[in-house]
Amino acid sequence: MRSAAKSKKNTGWDFEKQYRSALCEYALSGGEVELRRAYDLGRGGVEAGKSLVEIASIHHEALLDLIGETKDARPRAELLRASAAFLAESLSPYEMAHRGFQDGVKALRQLNETLEEEIKRIAYAVHDEAGQLLVAVHLALADLSRELPKAQQDQIGRVEQLLDQVEKQLRRYSHDLRPTILDDLGWLPAIRFLAKGVAKRVSIPIQIESTVQGRLSNAVEIALYRVVQEALTNATKHSKANRVSIRVRRAGGMLCCSIRDDGSGFDVQAVQSDRKRRGLGLVGMQERLNAIGGTLSIDSAPGRGTKVTIRLPIGQE
Repeated sequence: MRSAAKSKKNTGWDFEKQYRSALCEYALSGGEVELRRAYDLGRGGVEAGKSLVEIASIHHEALLDLIGETKDARPRAELLRASAAFLAESLSPYEMAHRGFQDGVKALRQLNETLEEEIKRIAYAVHDEAGQLLVAVHLALADLSRELPKAQQDQIGRVEQLLDQVEKQLRRYSHDLRPTILDDLGWLPAIRFLAKGVAKRVSIPIQIESTVQGRLSNAVEIALYRVVQEALTNATKHSKANRVSIRVRRAGGMLCCSIRDDGSGFDVQAVQSDRKRRGLGLVGMQERLNAIGGTLSIDSAPGRGTKVTIRLPIGQE
């Protein structure tokens, strides 16, 4: 551990030393080779995980040293112009990384929208088309039953009971995929409908409290519903909770939603770092929220339950 910390410290010190040296050389010569070093340093800073604040602080300290060593007013003005160009070049990799991140977020948002449209199409097909076929089968069996003896009619009746179970399962799958209530009435009735169904299936109480009413944007409603859906699945399937509570409130321009359970809990850091154990849907939840500028935080520990907190930008009324 000490050697790792020492290595990290030396790496930071080397970066600062190299930045100061390159800035000094560029301020004195103004050559393209030295300016290229600024870009290379910036790229190294991105790869090392250095923040813009760190780069700005290092640049500020290096510039103060250079100005302190310069007595003539005119060279100072030239030094300031040169240092500004050097800083801009060193920050260009950060700008490129930011643009790449924005493009990635945009692509992820479009992918989520495409997936939701496909899920919606499949859900409606399961609900409407399969439902119509089952009605036709029921009618055909009813016609057939009238011409059969009593024993065969009883057999047909048992087949119809099985078809009724199939119809209920298909209806449930359709609602799980994409409940029509989400499109028709919005996120809050959809979450209440979801919680009621989950509570009934697993026989645990799910309490919902919300100080936020009304419709939100389509993207926010879908993301909120999907993350709550995944959190409830984790609470009932993995955490083995006996009680779950969902609370929604507004904080400025953000919608805050927390899902808390009293289940077994887990080591958040261990799960997030272990690819084989990331089956809790945490990555999908985070990516869905990232696509619309939201955040996800998880507070949990073995034997202490789990609290999932969602923050989504919804703007001011």
